[in-house]
Amino acid sequence: MKTQRWYMLTGLMVMGILFAYCSKKSVLTPALSVSASAITLQAKGDTAEVTITSNVGWNISNPAGAWLQLSKAVGNTGPVTVQLTASANNTGAARTAVLEVSAGESQVRRITITQAGSLYPGYNISPAPANKTGMESNAVQLAAKFHLGWNIGNTLEAIGGETAWGNPLISESYIKAVKAQGFSAIRLPCSWNQYADKATAKIQDSWLSRVKQVVQYCVDNDMYVLLNIHWDGGWLDNNINSQKMDSVNAKQQAFWEQIATTMRDFDEHLLFASANEPPAETAAQVAILASYHQTFVNAVRSTGGRNSYRVLVVQGPSTNIEKTYDLMNTLPTDPVQDRLMVEVHYYSPSQFCLLMDGDASWGKMFYYWGTGHHSTIEPDRNATWGEEGDVDASFARMKTKYTDKQIPVLLGEYGTYRRDNNKYVPKDLATHNDAVDYWLTYVTKQAITNGVKPFYWDTGGALDRRNNTVLDKRTIDALVAGGK
Repeated sequence: MKTQRWYMLTGLMVMGILFAYCSKKSVLTPALSVSASAITLQAKGDTAEVTITSNVGWNISNPAGAWLQLSKAVGNTGPVTVQLTASANNTGAARTAVLEVSAGESQVRRITITQAGSLYPGYNISPAPANKTGMESNAVQLAAKFHLGWNIGNTLEAIGGETAWGNPLISESYIKAVKAQGFSAIRLPCSWNQYADKATAKIQDSWLSRVKQVVQYCVDNDMYVLLNIHWDGGWLDNNINSQKMDSVNAKQQAFWEQIATTMRDFDEHLLFASANEPPAETAAQVAILASYHQTFVNAVRSTGGRNSYRVLVVQGPSTNIEKTYDLMNTLPTDPVQDRLMVEVHYYSPSQFCLLMDGDASWGKMFYYWGTGHHSTIEPDRNATWGEEGDVDASFARMKTKYTDKQIPVLLGEYGTYRRDNNKYVPKDLATHNDAVDYWLTYVTKQAITNGVKPFYWDTGGALDRRNNTVLDKRTIDALVAGGK
């Protein structure tokens, strides 16, 4: 009995030891989790938090060095919050660090930290509280308030200065003259880069004041006005690629923080447009272009005041209708609902609208366009593509993709021009002039029919900017007829 009892006790002791050992092993098996596997920080300097949950002690390895500070690098059991603090990134390129959180010998979690890069100082130095006064209209409601638009081309965007391309300074009397012809909106193509410090992207105060003065002329005369960053030397248009993406976004942010702050007090008569005709041919390029538009939206909204509600306009790839329809499938994220518009342009067929100085390798000039406006005298100059059916199809695409979905579309530029004052004069001039009138009326009407707001591109050929007299009454009459 004594021996049996001894074996029983011994067995129980062994079982107890094994149970304790197994229980201890179970408790000590590391369990580790982190609240985020990827965190993005702003270029200007930023903070974020991550929660680490573990049942054993843990530590973080931080390869970032001085630019990323952690509130703690080691911890014990339970959920622990770690604050991440990034210094300003003025390198011009994004930077990344992968933090490794380790617990015990077997548990590792990785957190990818990415910080955008900025070449320039921040210019959102006086953000204002959101102000909805005078900004009550959403994008659809605002689009309904203007009808025909007019471009003041080759002026504020002229490289070398406002008068460098042959036009005079924009005057308030000229704005009044445009309105008197039946137009209710102005598009202001504008250059900024030539007036900015190359090292800091600081725009000259005198130029900001001049552009503000022209906007004031428009608003004072109850004209809606679309202000953009135009080609501007190509710093954006020529760099829709991953190599320049960071530096372009840095300049886009710096410029729009300054423009938006300067123009912040204007009411809803003023709209901002991200770019002009940014070329993009592929889905990858459109994704990069989308980042430029997102930076534009973020920069404008960050300045506050009326800019918190201002209607903003983003351009489709190359502002080409077909590319926009095929490739631009999302709009920027905007903290305010229903305040975005899309912009496209239309110069088709190009041989009739744009080719003015002789034939080109890619096509022969067309002088005659549209049903009833082909020439029997000069049949080799009749349009062979891009006529009414193509116009109808193009604008129907914008209706299907955007205007039917309550997203207004601006036809930011369009036009065709007479060849009666250069060396390439059509032999059948009367038919040519009729064809120009017909194109202007037809395209204007089809745009409006499909909910697209048209802005005619003029560089001084239809309305004399020096004395505000009409130079081409047929063109203006054709545009107004299309708007009826």
